[in-house]
Formats: sequence, C-alpha cells, structure tokens
Amino acid sequence: MTLNPLNAISPIDGRYLQTLQPLSPYFSEFGLIRYRVRIEIEYLISLLPVLPYFRSLTASQVKDLRAIYSGLTEADGLRIKDIEKTTNHDVKAVEYFIKEKLEVSGLKHIKEFVHFGLTSQDINNTAIPLSLKEFIASDYLPLMGELISALNVLSDAWKDIPMLARTHGQPASPTRLGKEIAVFTERIEKQLEMLRLIPFSAKFGGATGNLNAHYVAYPEIDWNNFCDEFCERMGLSRSFPTTQIEHYDNLAALFDNLKRINTILIDLSRDFWQYISMEYFKQKIKEGEIGSSAMPHKVNPIDFENAEGNLGFANAIFEHLSSKLPVSRLQRDLTDSTVLRNVGVPLAHSYLAMTSLLKGFSKVELNKSGIDRDLDENWAVVAEAIQTILRKEGYPNPYEALKNLTRKNEKITRESIASFIDGLNVKEEIKTKLRQITPFNYTGR
Repeated sequence: MTLNPLNAISPIDGRYLQTLQPLSPYFSEFGLIRYRVRIEIEYLISLLPVLPYFRSLTASQVKDLRAIYSGLTEADGLRIKDIEKTTNHDVKAVEYFIKEKLEVSGLKHIKEFVHFGLTSQDINNTAIPLSLKEFIASDYLPLMGELISALNVLSDAWKDIPMLARTHGQPASPTRLGKEIAVFTERIEKQLEMLRLIPFSAKFGGATGNLNAHYVAYPEIDWNNFCDEFCERMGLSRSFPTTQIEHYDNLAALFDNLKRINTILIDLSRDFWQYISMEYFKQKIKEGEIGSSAMPHKVNPIDFENAEGNLGFANAIFEHLSSKLPVSRLQRDLTDSTVLRNVGVPLAHSYLAMTSLLKGFSKVELNKSGIDRDLDENWAVVAEAIQTILRKEGYPNPYEALKNLTRKNEKITRESIASFIDGLNVKEEIKTKLRQITPFNYTGR
C-alpha cells in the first residue's frame, strides 16, 4: 500500500498533511537523513585541514562536498535506506552513502575520514538540535509572531470596550476586553524571551565522550578545542564532559518552555470559546459550511476547540520528552534514539493549533450588544466602587452596608443602586460622585 493522506495512521501525515508540510524538511525521515549527511560533510570539511599531510581542500572541492547534502534527493534518501537494509544501522548507512559519492567524485582519497573517530550519537546529537534550532528560528517563531500580531490587533481594536469580568464564574468588577487579550500576549512574550535564552546543545566527543579514537590517532591535536569550534560553527553549544550521548537537559528545558507556551494558548482558546458561548463574540459565517449534521443553526467554535485539543496532545508528548530524555543507563541505553524520532510530533500539533487559532481570530466579530447587555444586567458590580469611596469618606461599616444590599437572591438594578445612594448619610457632592459610577465606566486603567 502506498502511503497517502487517506491511509496514514497519524493525522500529521493524513488529515493535516497540507498544513504541516513546512515541518517535513526538519522532522521527516528524509529530513533527519539530510541533517545527518550535512553534519558528516561539515565535519569532514573541518577535519581535513587540521590533519597532518593533508592538503587543504580547494573551494571547488568544498562546494562539491556541500552539494552532497544541499542537493540531496529523495532518490538519495532511498539509497541510504537501501544500504541500511544491510547495515541495520541508520548512521552507518549515511557514512557508506557519502563514501559512495566520494568514490566517483575524485575525492576517493579522503573517504576513510568520513565519520573519523565518531560514534553515531555525535551525528544524531548534532543533527537533531540543529534541525530544532532552524525550525524554531525559521518557522515556529515567525508563526508565533503572526499569532501575537493578530492578538495585538484585536487588543487594540477593543481597548475601549468595557466588559463584565467574571471571577469563579461570577460577575466581578468590570474590565476592558482589549486588556484581557493583552494579558495573553504579555504571557506569551515573556515565555518567548526565556525560549531564546535556551542553548541548543550538541554532544560531540566520540564513543564515550572522551575522544579516545581521535587522541590515539593524533595525540598532538587539541581535539576538545576542535570539537568546541566545530559545534560553534554549526551554531550549537557543545556539551562537555558527556557520556556517549548528549545530556538532553537543555532539550528538556526547550520542551518544557514550549509546553508552557502551549498551556497559555490552551487558556486563551478556552477564554475565546467561552466568550463565543456568552455571545460576546459572533463568528463570521462561511458560505457552504455546516456546524452540525443535525442542527442547521449552529456555528461552532471549532478552531478554538481544535487548537485546545492539539495543544493538549502536544503537551503530553513534550512532557514525556522532557522527563525521559535526560535519563539514560550508565554510558547510554537506546531509549533516547526511538524517542528522539518523535520530536516533530508535538511541534507539528503545536504548529497545527497555532494555525487554527489564527483562523479562529479571523472569524470572530465583536457583539457589543451582548457585552453591554451583560453589564446592564449586573449593577451589583459597582458595590465595590461605592464601598471603597465610602471608606475613604469615613462612612461607618461601608462594606457591610453594601453586603446587606447586594448579597441577596434579588436582582440589583440601576434603580436599586440609585435608591441606596439616595439613602446614604453623606454630602450631596459624594452622592453625585457615586451616581456617576456605572458598570460601563468602572473599569480602572
């Protein structure tokens, strides 16, 4: 059976394949192969000039070597997979593939320095953080920037819209809709600041982290310094000392940070869902769309529901990655290898959720009459304002006076508040000030 969106097991490669195509170059099997080939080639280019008796590579030779990964085709990927059928080792298959290329390119004499002194984890623990770094920089952060921009547009457009707040689900001191949205952008931006501080760490140190093979072959070369500089040239921070594998502590920090961002987005999704349910927002109707197979009137908040579901799924995987990867038996066990193949899964679901949120934001419309109706139905919320001014004026037991008025199973109206103010034993100018307070203007700053 040929894999296609209809028979793929995962919705990432099925239902949502088109939306998630940008992630394929980073996290697909072919993407991982390409990054592995890239690390092997760049290592070879860096290695040869420091070895005795080797002439420096010409600019043309360097260009030809880099073309092996920059021009890597799916046919090349299939060739590597074919080699792997014999080796039963994915990184060794990459090494043999590169050697095949060198055999026919006039660079046969350097082929035994491909993968020289390395273990497979030197390649994996450099290729994977590099793919993550480039995805975060090129795709994740720009999409997050679109999300923040969309929220800022809504926040600015609705900055002067008074809105009933709810604490514990109950009517509370009014707020402004734009500010409520700005809370989310502030939270996200703080987490993005922390995200940018997390290093993308690489392990590059041979079979057990000590560069044994390098030093036994060329003891006169400062291999630790060489590996530091190589990782730095690749845009990564080298971990040292290590076992056979990267510690994954910074990778765990990255996943925990992404999980926190997703948690904020879940909170946002639920609030927008609730505002739609409360008729503070309406949704634009698209010709031909159906909200329910049985109820023709429905326009469901599906974008916010899809976002919430995918964010929750992503966080479950992030949680496993961040708790599992830093734990490995002695020098290493193989559990990290199969788990690392799934780093693209939570990122794909996060990316999908963000696109759903952007779609949802584009469809919501302010229903000011619904917001105003809720404010007008809840005059009890000005009790806080009245009792605070009365405290300032030295009025006896103002909190208790307002409590006696409002904490009943009776509706508090504009009229009942006005009647209460009229009966207060305070100066007329204070009463005038109190009468000016409404649920529509008691919104703070």
